[in-house]
Amino acid sequence: MFIDWYLPGYKAGGGQRAFANLVSHLRDEFDFYILTRDCDFQESEPYEGIQRNEWTEMSSGEFVYYFPEKEVSFNRYRELFKEVNPDRIYINGIYSYKFSILPLILLRNTAFNDKIILGTYGMLAPTAIRIKGWKKRLFLYIAHIAGLYKNVVFHATSEQEEIDVKNVFGEKTKVMLAPHLPVKNFPNLIDKIKKEGELKMISLARISPEKNTLFALECLKEVKMAKVVLDLYGPLYDLEYWEKCLEVLNSLPSNVVITHKGIAEGNRVLDLLASYDCLFMPTRGENFGYSILESFMAGRPVIISNRTPWKGLEAKKAGFDLDLSNPECFTNAVESLAALNQDEFSVMCHASWNEAKAFVNNPELRELNSVLFL
Repeated sequence: MFIDWYLPGYKAGGGQRAFANLVSHLRDEFDFYILTRDCDFQESEPYEGIQRNEWTEMSSGEFVYYFPEKEVSFNRYRELFKEVNPDRIYINGIYSYKFSILPLILLRNTAFNDKIILGTYGMLAPTAIRIKGWKKRLFLYIAHIAGLYKNVVFHATSEQEEIDVKNVFGEKTKVMLAPHLPVKNFPNLIDKIKKEGELKMISLARISPEKNTLFALECLKEVKMAKVVLDLYGPLYDLEYWEKCLEVLNSLPSNVVITHKGIAEGNRVLDLLASYDCLFMPTRGENFGYSILESFMAGRPVIISNRTPWKGLEAKKAGFDLDLSNPECFTNAVESLAALNQDEFSVMCHASWNEAKAFVNNPELRELNSVLFL
């Protein structure tokens, strides 16, 4: 298995947590050997207490090989392939040279026909490709023509992601559908006291155009009928974009307070979500929306765009999925949630928790993920 950032890292966000949960759920069924960097996202210092350049058996059972940045190489990968002799290869992501492209080049003319699984993790969605669009389109075109994905089966986590993959590589592209797995231990619902006329919200996403941070801030700037707090948790992915966000932050009305809190540690995300009233994340699109599922698991409603697999939330009393072409709807949703009294808010919390419970209890969920490796 190849992934840029694995445990004990947490700064790469929901995709990193989803990959760790996949391993956690299936490690009793499969022996996982994971190749990854020796440091976290946007960091250069290695993790404390790890062994680098050797296989480490983790307490949870998987084997991890932590690579120093400069020591990832074609020859070293070839040596490790011979050493492990894997039955399946799982590659997390599309654009990473060292942990996606290089392994695919190495495997291109091998016997791993249809035994290479590639998780796109939303990277082929039109909204994602649009960011640095010409570079991504050029790469995908060259990779396709060169046969880089000839023997690959793509892992999609939603029906929309399956469509996105086939829109890029063609209708005959092999795709397996398996939604993300949640944390193993489903949390109990923790009641939250909410003040009428106030709303404390959280965003769990990198500060970037595809996550639509600026749009979110501009919607909150128009809130008049409530006292609102929004705490942003996520890396500053694009400093030029963050400067635009700061312009809005510096012009907020006194009833709206927005703060960047850094990056949430992966093992405390559910507890963190439970300390807020609502997840506010009107992103331009999510292949799955792992943070949305986590918010439901914590028993908290969401205000999101309608470009995710999570639909019909208002009817379910689990939140709002709204059209990005109408920013006023997001402002109104914030004010509506803020206006709820304790009993009304508790109904939404229970409905959100039940939404997650229904998803997690789907007996096909684990089986679909297991089939990826059979």
